Amino acid sequence: IALGALKFFFLRVDPKKRMIFNPEESIDFHGFTGPFIQYTHARIKSILRNESIDENFEIQNDLLPQEKTLLVELEQFSNTVQQAADEHNPSLLAIYIFNIAKTFNGFYAALSVKNAESEDKKQLRLRICKLTADTIAAGMNLLGIAVPERM
Repeated sequence: IALGALKFFFLRVDPKKRMIFNPEESIDFHGFTGPFIQYTHARIKSILRNESIDENFEIQNDLLPQEKTLLVELEQFSNTVQQAADEHNPSLLAIYIFNIAKTFNGFYAALSVKNAESEDKKQLRLRICKLTADTIAAGMNLLGIAVPERM
């Protein structure tokens, strides 16, 4: 976690800009930090360990705003990776991953996964959780930062 915090703190800054390293800020579990993202990933993995996704369940619900917002952001992953590579600017990916973690936390605070209003909604939200965890892990991996399964 400490190494991830350090790497993320440097990678989150546009390479063309100056920065001042703040050790306390880099290890904060709240805000634009690696530990915040790592904790969000571990939290999602905990949800997925405690609930099972039914692969045969067909989702037929309309999306609530929080679900749609998160899915739209998740859909931008490949474009963000391409842009970060084209511009030689890993901070674009770091910002994107942070925004995914922040949006997920808002989604999770607003909508129950375990006690969803229906099995259909629960399965939808579990799939959104899995997609979010996979996206965070892939993005952090591209930045050379490990994401723990547990914290």
